[in-house]
Amino acid sequence: MRDLLLLATAALALERAHAVIAQAGIPAAFVASLLAVALGALIALRGPRVEKVVLPVAGLHADLDGFRIVQISDLHVGRSIRRGYVERVVERARALDPELVALTGDMVDGPVPRLAPHVAPLAALTEGAPAFFVLGNHDCYSGAEAWIAHWREIGARVLLNEHAVMRKGAATLLIGGVVDPAYRARRPDISLADAPAADFRLLLAHNPKLAPLGARAGFDLQLSGHTHAGQFFPWTLAVRLVHAPHVAGLSREGRMWVYVSAGTGSWGPPVRFGTSPEITLITLASA
Repeated sequence: MRDLLLLATAALALERAHAVIAQAGIPAAFVASLLAVALGALIALRGPRVEKVVLPVAGLHADLDGFRIVQISDLHVGRSIRRGYVERVVERARALDPELVALTGDMVDGPVPRLAPHVAPLAALTEGAPAFFVLGNHDCYSGAEAWIAHWREIGARVLLNEHAVMRKGAATLLIGGVVDPAYRARRPDISLADAPAADFRLLLAHNPKLAPLGARAGFDLQLSGHTHAGQFFPWTLAVRLVHAPHVAGLSREGRMWVYVSAGTGSWGPPVRFGTSPEITLITLASA
């Protein structure tokens, strides 16, 4: 901002204003930067807000009208996201009374022995509703096989290029999950060729760039994360160059809806500026 003002005042020959900005601009920029980082840290560490999304679905089965899905993504339990933060996430998520919990990757930044006590509160999410987990790239960096075993121990269904089926009344819901490209054991792939008929098909894929895969397979909705919506300015702008059109929020990939969470935690510096951490409540509604 200081540089832009200097350029503008120089171009307009505003010598007095130019001199003031040149002299006072340095401490002003320093103070503004500190305030921005402090505000960003407060936003990041106070805990996620609830982002409510009503998804219109043409021809939705009557028994799925109002079906509630809670998505938690990119929690990044590690150096700055600890047990206290996770407990707040679980409390807010359970208050939404979900019928399905989607854990869409990058839940941890570290090995199981060190972080197991901090992710332990998430086990409570599996008590009231089925919970499904897919790997994110940071889960893979943290020891994919050990974390797969741990999520299964606490009651989550881990989907590795596979699907599961659940019923709500007379309706059938199919939940698919693909591995992240960072997972060395296999490449992301999903097919519904041998899957049973379903009234709604949900795909969990950490990286939104996998949306063409889900659309070709015939899913109705893909839930993703990974982007953090840029997390803080100016990456909030740069991320669009990499992940458009699936950067944050709702978008389309053919006939399939795609929802990209801005992330429930934060990665690297615990700072949010221009975005907020979120727990997403997605409600299916008959269009």
